[in-house]
Amino acid sequence: MAKAPLKSKDDLLLDIRNLRIEATIYPPGELPKNITIVDDVSVKLERGKVLGLIGESGAGKSTIGLSSMGYGRGGVRITGGEVLLNGRDILKGGAKVLRQIRGREVCYVAQSAAAAFNPAIKLMDQVIEAALLHKICTKAEAEKRAVGLFKKLGLPNPETFGQRFPHQVSGGQLQRAMTAMALCSEPDLIVFDEPTTALDVTTQIDVLASIKDAIRDTNVAALYITHDLAVVAQVADDIIVLRNGKPVEYGDTRQIIKEPRQQYTNQLVSVHHIPHEQNNPTGTPILSVRNITAAYGGGLVKVLKNVSVDIHLGQTLAVVGESGSGKSTLARVITGLLPPMEGSIIFEGRTLSPRLANRTRDDLRELQMIYQMADTAMNPRQTVGTIIGRPLEFYFGMRGKERDRRVAELLEKIEMGKGFADRYPAELSGGQKQRVCIARALAAKPKLIICDEVTSALDPLVADGILKLLLNLQKDENVAYLFITHDLATVKSISDSIAVMYRGEVVRYGPKSDVLQPPFDDYTDLLLSSVPEMELGWLEAAMKTRKMASAGN
Repeated sequence: MAKAPLKSKDDLLLDIRNLRIEATIYPPGELPKNITIVDDVSVKLERGKVLGLIGESGAGKSTIGLSSMGYGRGGVRITGGEVLLNGRDILKGGAKVLRQIRGREVCYVAQSAAAAFNPAIKLMDQVIEAALLHKICTKAEAEKRAVGLFKKLGLPNPETFGQRFPHQVSGGQLQRAMTAMALCSEPDLIVFDEPTTALDVTTQIDVLASIKDAIRDTNVAALYITHDLAVVAQVADDIIVLRNGKPVEYGDTRQIIKEPRQQYTNQLVSVHHIPHEQNNPTGTPILSVRNITAAYGGGLVKVLKNVSVDIHLGQTLAVVGESGSGKSTLARVITGLLPPMEGSIIFEGRTLSPRLANRTRDDLRELQMIYQMADTAMNPRQTVGTIIGRPLEFYFGMRGKERDRRVAELLEKIEMGKGFADRYPAELSGGQKQRVCIARALAAKPKLIICDEVTSALDPLVADGILKLLLNLQKDENVAYLFITHDLATVKSISDSIAVMYRGEVVRYGPKSDVLQPPFDDYTDLLLSSVPEMELGWLEAAMKTRKMASAGN
C-alpha cells in the first residue's frame, strides 16, 4: 500500500505506527467478548497538510482520529502501536501529558456542534476557554484572536458574534464557531470529525470553504474524517481509505480520485445513483396538501406558509431545501403531530383530522413514517422480530406462527433473511437498522410512507443500497413516498416530482424533469450548484461562481 511522501523528518507532525485498538462488547445472553476495531493502521501527516480518513460506518475513522489525541471511547482500548505527536509518543505520557496536549497541540471539531457547546455559556467564553486554560495568552489577546477567526471564517458581525448564546445562531454558524474554538489556541493538529455531515448543501459549501481557508492561513495540520469522498476531495492533500478497521488504500487525493488501485476504493469513487425513470401522475392523488399554514410558539413563528402539494399512488414526491425550510414540519403536519393554523390534508379522498389523537386506526396504518436516525427509532431491548412484529399485532391481530411467518417474509423483502429475527439493534450495522425500520413500516401495509432524511447518516454504498431497496419495494407494493432530503443526488435518483422549499414556502414544484430544467429561480439555482462533485478544484470554482453571482446582484 502506497504511503504519502515526506519532504523531511522536520515536516512530520503526526506519526501513527501499527495502531491496534480493541473494544469489549456485551452480546445479549452471552459472555463479554473482545473485538479488534482498528488493526495495524499507520498514518503520517505533515505540518500544514490535510489527511482525509474515509470509509463506511464502522470502518474505524473516528476511532483513529480520537487516538491522535490519546483518547479512546468507553470500552475501547489502544492495545498496540505508537502515536507520535511532535516526535513524542503520547500513549506513554500518562494523564498529565494528555492534559497538556489536548486543547493546545491537538484540538477536536465534532460532528454535532449543537451537542458540543454549553447552551448556558456565551460563544466567546467557550471559544477562548482552551487558550486561557493553557495560559497561551491573556483574555484580551484571546478575544482579539477569536474575533479575527470569526472574520476569517465568514461569521456575521464578528465583533459581537461571541456575545451570542449557541441557540441564537444557525447550525452552519455554530459549526464554524467550533472551528474557531479549535484554532484559537493555535494547535499543531485539528481532528475534524464529519464537520459538515449534518448540514444542508448550501451551508456545507460555506463551512467547507471556511475550513479550507483557515487551514491554509494558519498552517495547521488536519485529519478530516468523513464518509463523503466528494467532500474530502475538496480539502485533503492525501486520503486513507479504511474498511473494517483496516487500511485499504493510501495515497494523494488525485491518485485516489482519478486512479484508485483497490476494488473497494473504486466502488466508493464510482458510486452514483442511477436516476429513477420518472412516472407521470394519473388519476386522483392519494394525498393532497391544501394551503397549509403552520406555526410554533402559539402561532408567533410561521414555519409553513400556504403550502400545497400532491402525491400519487406508486410515486415519489421529493421535498428538498436547506435546514429550516419547513421540510420536516410539513411531515409533522401530515402525520398529525402539528395541527395547522390553516388548510387541510386530504388522504384517499377523506379529510384527515388535524390532530393525531383524533385519527382512525386505518388513518394511522395507511400513513407510515421512516425516521432519519434508525438508532433512536428502535427499542434497543427488543429483538428485530419483536420490532417488526408489533405493527402486525396492533393492526392485524397476528400472533404466534402467523406473525413469525410474516416477519420472515418482510425480512426477506428487505434482503436480510429470517436469521435476523432474534438479533438486537446493537448487533446490526447502520444500513441493516434502516432496513428494519423500512420493514416495520411495510408491516402495516401502508399506502404512503414519509421518509425523513433516511439515507443522510449512511455512507454512500449503504445509502445506494437503501435507495434501490425503496424503489424495488415501490414497484412491488405500489406504495407512495414523501421523501424529505437535502441531498440532490438522492432527489434525482428516486423522485417523480419535486417540491423545493425555502423559508416555509414552496418556491418550485412539479415533475422532476421540469423542476431540474433551467431556467431556475435564484434559490433552486443555488441549491443545485452547491452539491459537491468528485472533481479536484470544484470547491474553489463553485465559490468563485457564487461570488460573481452575488456581485452581479
